Amino acid sequence: MSDAVAKSEREQEESNARIMTGNAATALAAQDAGTDVVAAYPITPQTEIVENIAEAVENDEFDAEFSRVESEHSAMAAVMGASQANARTFTATASQGLLFMSEMVWWTAASRLPVVMSIANRALGPPWNIWGSHTDALSQRDSGWMQFFAGTVQEVYDLTLLSFRIAEDQDVMLPAMMNLDGFTFAHTMQPLEKLSPEDAQAFIGDIDIPHEVTSQNPRGFGAFTAGDHFWKFRKKIMDAMENVPGVAEEAFDDFADLTGREYDLVHEYKADDADLVIVGLGTLAREAEVAADVLREKHDVKAGVVRPLLHTPFPEERFREAVGDAEKVVVLDRSTSFGRGGIVTQDVKLALDQPVASVIAGIGGQNVEWDDMVDIALDAEPGKSQWFGGDL
Repeated sequence: MSDAVAKSEREQEESNARIMTGNAATALAAQDAGTDVVAAYPITPQTEIVENIAEAVENDEFDAEFSRVESEHSAMAAVMGASQANARTFTATASQGLLFMSEMVWWTAASRLPVVMSIANRALGPPWNIWGSHTDALSQRDSGWMQFFAGTVQEVYDLTLLSFRIAEDQDVMLPAMMNLDGFTFAHTMQPLEKLSPEDAQAFIGDIDIPHEVTSQNPRGFGAFTAGDHFWKFRKKIMDAMENVPGVAEEAFDDFADLTGREYDLVHEYKADDADLVIVGLGTLAREAEVAADVLREKHDVKAGVVRPLLHTPFPEERFREAVGDAEKVVVLDRSTSFGRGGIVTQDVKLALDQPVASVIAGIGGQNVEWDDMVDIALDAEPGKSQWFGGDL
């Protein structure tokens, strides 16, 4: 290898700018956050996340304990136990794996432990399908976990760091799911500007579990609790959830000061003067931005896009502000609540005092492009629900 080539490679390694997949960005963020313990079980399409982490640990690039467990249920149990011992913890899963760990998902939230978990969103079976849908994460919406949805590789990295910061805040102390659409960009490469590990960890701060379990301070949780006290545990989680938007906004402000990258609870694209607003999560809403441009340029419709980065708890006040005076709201839902329609649509209906058009689209890898979204936005009727793709 020539000296010039070696120098070029060293400069690239030292640079904060790089090109990588959403999965790789997630693994890098977990590393830069100074995670102490990672436990995971592979499942498509998140496997690359834990493969990257395992490789970095094996090569002494990531100073963390990596536990190769026999199932997703065990993965969550392991990081829950480590978190109780005041460790910063991370895991990742998708689809059936998330369902398998569901019991421990609820236990982790009820134990008030700030575990961060990445979900490479994938459709739930049967029938078997390995492509994107949001129903896996949203099936756990009411478990007590915060839920963030990224739309770019840069957002994946940044929101993972922010998830640690917000989850570990003393006014929150709840776990967080950071969602990225399976295959749509979990395996798609985009530019990324990373932080140094020192800056990332200084931004997050030191972890401090107020109910840490040690040999000098043994504690127990999980004893039988009757109705006189059970409700108090649930109310404490509710109170902590209500603190999340304010804590998140403060974290976003500090992150902008550090990086120059600005985030909000709800991302707006040309929504300030929109008569028609398209609502969605993740990459579906990113594609809708192209549709909004076309609607403005070719159809003389003032269209915009409103994309919640934080879905749980749903930021109703900020969402209403983003939608503004739009006369027509069309929700693109990559999820299903049988008998009720799209899951995101239900949250939008609660937030807005107006009928909304609901369209279930893009589940299981169904291809929905910007030109499809133009037609959807023009044809969808407020107060009605429909499926993209027509009749069976």
